[in-house]
Amino acid sequence: MMQRLTDRVTTETRLRGCNPSMVRTSEGIVVIDTPQLPTKAVAFRQEAERLGPVRYVINTEHHVDHIFGNYYFKGAGEVVHHQGVYDNFMVTAPELDPFAYAAEAVPSDDPEGAAIFPERDEYYEDPNKGTVVFTGDLTLRVGDRTFHLLHTPGHTPGQIAVHVPEERVVFTGDTVFSECQTWLMTSDVNQWLVALDSISELDVDHVVPGHGPVTTLDYLGTQRSVLTDWID
Repeated sequence: MMQRLTDRVTTETRLRGCNPSMVRTSEGIVVIDTPQLPTKAVAFRQEAERLGPVRYVINTEHHVDHIFGNYYFKGAGEVVHHQGVYDNFMVTAPELDPFAYAAEAVPSDDPEGAAIFPERDEYYEDPNKGTVVFTGDLTLRVGDRTFHLLHTPGHTPGQIAVHVPEERVVFTGDTVFSECQTWLMTSDVNQWLVALDSISELDVDHVVPGHGPVTTLDYLGTQRSVLTDWID
């Protein structure tokens, strides 16, 4: 059961992986991050297309749990990536094989997904990377809704937040881990703190984090404390 934040915005916060979300506009659906698990990605696409044509798939970062589901969104709108997402797509750290990481989740969390999980070569032949690639910030206007794609590096170099002012919502990706463990990976923590400052200036009611329950701007102080404690 997806969580409805407004008449136009829904998200799913209970899956293994990120919090995939969608926004309905007068000209179709904008998807923000895709489910990591195969059957969940297929179901998410079906739900989006039930509401209207998918116009864009936006990924907030390049880590596998935010992008692997793109494979199951082929032919569904244009994929939008910050240059940092595009350049680092499915690259994490030398000691982690991202494809194997995606595969190991299937037996425990999505056994039915084994039937549609691709072979490695098949996946990398076309994982459905960005067709719209940008640097800095980007604004997309889709029908009656505006999507401000804000470059918020820190957790990853190409990290973005997606602000939809008409819905008073921001999708932060992993700049915010709500009520769950913060994963630093190869992050630049000082940049991450600046990103939190930037997001805190937005006029929103809902903050959709990369992981954990939907929250508000008040939670940014908690996320900041986690990072400053790590620095200390």
